[in-house]
Amino acid sequence: MVKVLLPFLVLAIDIYALVDVITVHEWRIKALNKFAWVLIILFLPLIGAILWFTIGKEHGEPSDDRAGRARDARRYDTPRTLAPDDDPVFLHNTTRFEDQEARIRRLEAELKALDDEKPKE
Repeated sequence: MVKVLLPFLVLAIDIYALVDVITVHEWRIKALNKFAWVLIILFLPLIGAILWFTIGKEHGEPSDDRAGRARDARRYDTPRTLAPDDDPVFLHNTTRFEDQEARIRRLEAELKALDDEKPKE
């Protein structure tokens, strides 16, 4: 029974380690890179997975300054969603739209005034 279950257990641990390597963020990897860890896990089935879980990645929050800076840089890479009253582009477009509407109303009033004038005969 152990001879049957042991290979499946090793396979399950290796698959879990491979998925973990592929999905982990780059700043959590201590040594090597993702591709190297995938190769290690594939060529050294149980030993590679154990190495990955023990020395391959950081556990929990990063403690060194390098990883903290990488995490902070990622936080600012994505654009921040602004409320309409905080967005300068939206405010600029709103003022431009209001100026255009005022100009249209003024031109319509001038046209109406020209239409209302009776031609002198």
